[in-house]
Amino acid sequence: MPFSYKEINLEVGYRVDLIVENKVLIELKSVENLLPVHFAQTLTYLKLSNLKLGLLINFNTKLIKNGIHRIVNNL
Repeated sequence: MPFSYKEINLEVGYRVDLIVENKVLIELKSVENLLPVHFAQTLTYLKLSNLKLGLLINFNTKLIKNGIHRIVNNL
């Protein structure tokens, strides 16, 4: 995802895992525990992409439903 600041375009290499139909951003993880930095990263990606809804999914759980977190940007 490119990053623009004061009309300067930077290719800094933000890597969004998935964007579905230009509406939902999905960030995938496989970690023991999600940390606040993971939630902040997903929210930052939402703000930079001007999307409203994101899912942070951690696959390292016994039940996948316990690893899905909904994150919103200004809803």
